[in-house]
Amino acid sequence: MSSKERITEIKSKSLREHGALNPRPENVVDELFADHHFFDAHDLVQVKYEMLRRVLKDGWSVAESARRFGFSRVAFYRVQATFKQGGLAGLLRQRPGPRHPHKLSDAVVGFIEKFLAEKPELHAKELAEAVKQKFGISIHYRTVERALTRGKKKHK
Repeated sequence: MSSKERITEIKSKSLREHGALNPRPENVVDELFADHHFFDAHDLVQVKYEMLRRVLKDGWSVAESARRFGFSRVAFYRVQATFKQGGLAGLLRQRPGPRHPHKLSDAVVGFIEKFLAEKPELHAKELAEAVKQKFGISIHYRTVERALTRGKKKHK
């Protein structure tokens, strides 16, 4: 393996770990990415930034820029909004879904821990049912298991 291939492999691994690896680099047809080694179609943040720059600084139409960078017009506007809100960091992919267990308040977690201390033989499914009866909220048993795991990590 040549040093250039090794660098490309290392860079791809890093981009993947940070959620910045473009899943469709072959869709990027802008001449900058074809003619200059600095521009890398695998770098999703760079691709999104250049797509925005082409519209804002070079005067391209949204449709043309989106097409040349492998995005839809709708995706362009979504990228533009996240860039306005978060700058370059906003161009990184965000994990979908809630960022934390929104149903598990301190009171619910405390109830689960107390209930488990009194009846250590209970399984997570039974604890989830007890939470539903006490608080009227439905939670998945895996949510209970994760909450208990987090609680153990905090106490260490």
